[in-house]
Amino acid sequence: MLAQLSFSGLEWLPILLGVGAAYIVFGIAGFGTALVAGPVLIHFMPLSRIIPLLVLLDFVAAFGNLLPSRRDVVRGELLRLLPCMAVGCTLGVLFLLRLKSELLLLLMGLFVTAYAVYGLAVKVRPARLSGFWAVPMGTVGGLFGALFGSGGFLYAIYLSARLEVKEQVRATQSALISCSTLVRLSLFLLAGVYADTSLLLLAACLLPVMFIGLWVGRRLTLKLSREAFVRLVTWLVLASGLALIGRYLSG
Repeated sequence: MLAQLSFSGLEWLPILLGVGAAYIVFGIAGFGTALVAGPVLIHFMPLSRIIPLLVLLDFVAAFGNLLPSRRDVVRGELLRLLPCMAVGCTLGVLFLLRLKSELLLLLMGLFVTAYAVYGLAVKVRPARLSGFWAVPMGTVGGLFGALFGSGGFLYAIYLSARLEVKEQVRATQSALISCSTLVRLSLFLLAGVYADTSLLLLAACLLPVMFIGLWVGRRLTLKLSREAFVRLVTWLVLASGLALIGRYLSG
């Protein structure tokens, strides 16, 4: 099955490691797969192929995370964010399929770098936000989710400033990510992206790595604080984002 895909043996190694690391992060934080895997995968395929691939994998992973914690979901916050997220996802898919790959490379580098700088610089939890912030956070989160594969950090910022119970934050975010992947999956399906059987084959090949990553991530949560691990990953994401910007400027 691997022989049907256009990757050499040496290329498979960073692809598998990148996807595995991404789902370790997902197992701990509940988001961030494209921030980790994207900078690796973009050396082997265009971003317009990477995001639909990760959406397929995220769809399976997100529902796996949601099932054990569904009783902690705060439906009021979920329903407030969902319409805005759907609008953002639709705009993001349109941009993803129409913009030039060189511009997307730069945009992804800037996005990843900005996210990492924010994660490293902001150490104080924001004051309690009003429900109005669901509009910009949901819309931009949906836009970034469709365009770059990860708007989850915006949902996390909003929910952590609205809900006091950590389990409710995590469960509601898992539900939101599940809905986001379903919306993006449907939009990519309607756009004909998944008519590419090699993309579906690649996703099938990466499923075992995804499950292993999720298992490792959940195990790590027992031995390492989520904050410490995510901070370490954020440094790696920063380095990846700067490398993408450097690649664009040198190309």
